[in-house]
Amino acid sequence: MTFASVQELVQGTRQAIELNGGVKVKDPTALRGDIIDRLIHTAVFGQGDVRESARWLIWEIGWAAGIRSASIDSLYQARSRDEYSATTVPAINVRAMAYDFARAIVASAKRRKVGAFIFELARSEMGYTDQTCDEFATVMMAAAIKEGHTGPIFIQGDHYQADAKKYATDPEAVIDGLKQLIRQAIAAGYGNIDIDTSTLVDLSFPSLAEQQRHNYERCAELASLIRDLQPAGVNVSIGGEIGEVGKKNSTVEELEAFVTGFGEHFSHGRGLSKISVNTGSSHGGVVLPDGSLLKVAIDFDTLRDMSAAARKHGLGGAVQHGASTLPAEYFSNFPEVDTLEVHLATEFQNIILDHGAFPSDLKQEAYAYCKDKLANEWAKGDTEEQFIYKTRKKIWGPFKQQVWELPESTRSQIRSQLEEKLEFLYEQLGVLDTSALVAKWVSDTPKITKPQPEALKTVAA
Repeated sequence: MTFASVQELVQGTRQAIELNGGVKVKDPTALRGDIIDRLIHTAVFGQGDVRESARWLIWEIGWAAGIRSASIDSLYQARSRDEYSATTVPAINVRAMAYDFARAIVASAKRRKVGAFIFELARSEMGYTDQTCDEFATVMMAAAIKEGHTGPIFIQGDHYQADAKKYATDPEAVIDGLKQLIRQAIAAGYGNIDIDTSTLVDLSFPSLAEQQRHNYERCAELASLIRDLQPAGVNVSIGGEIGEVGKKNSTVEELEAFVTGFGEHFSHGRGLSKISVNTGSSHGGVVLPDGSLLKVAIDFDTLRDMSAAARKHGLGGAVQHGASTLPAEYFSNFPEVDTLEVHLATEFQNIILDHGAFPSDLKQEAYAYCKDKLANEWAKGDTEEQFIYKTRKKIWGPFKQQVWELPESTRSQIRSQLEEKLEFLYEQLGVLDTSALVAKWVSDTPKITKPQPEALKTVAA
């Protein structure tokens, strides 16, 4: 399935595209058939020149087909001015079966005219799913090509988080690591980056400003780097965070302290688009001994108040993390309280792994991997069900190619259930028929270019 060489890649795509210094799509139907599937397989599992050529080609094909990697900031600025309301943008973490899952996101969005949705990948997920920034952006673009999407797509770096323990002993090394990640994300074509230095909040100080100081100072430093690196004409959407998800619930007063402090340390133009808060959720949910999830309470009143406070400062509103495993009846509350954005991850992973079409032998092999390789993460007192639930997210890197190459009949069944869940969420979150809204506020997106590999230039000449 993978193209074996750059020459084979050029020959194998000639039916659908023309290389003439740039890229021209000659046959969109042929492109969306086996050609894009082979290209993205090569971009992920190929090696050296052919892999880099496939990645560049997919990126260029996307732009030629009218797909634009964009910042959502202008839409969020419109929300801060009350130009629209009752719309909560879903930001979806694409951990598992990345190409198929992204296809499901795009297909369901296209069917319901959803323009306001975000593909995202957290810093921690990059490691255990074996996805670099460049690979992730390429796969999201390929999925959009496959499903015939046109218009902007929003690719987001989620939870670019500072490790508090490491920061305590070597703060500059921690910040330098985040700066390197930001450079990779912008080079890959991301238009949206969420900085999470909320881990540096120190509640031992008496005043909120002192508690938030390391958070807002470091966030401002990293946001300044983003503004220095972003392409001409692009205002990357930048998110800040005041409360670590799963910890103490955030307050309006903490938000005010953070935003004020950030403003005093940031002078690089447009500031933050949004602010993430904690209102009672946790990443992945709280798993009980039998493997089921604890029903949690979300403080929707405070979420409303924090969104209103954020808009007074020119931000679009507050962001809710750790939401995908919440009870179904919760989701309609988010747009009702003007939540700007909600982050969704674990439930989609659960749909994939627990689907009847997912091969049981592969699942058992993956669970055996957890018990063998991740035994040190088995918390004292946890049942096997709890241990597996907490660690199975880490199978996606080691089993990436096996899952990617499951039969199409298997993958299509899983995509179908993912689409069903996505359409439910789109409706509950108020983003149906938002293609026109996005087109109104996210227009004239400058092209984000990447250097063409020399090997491709040589062969295509």
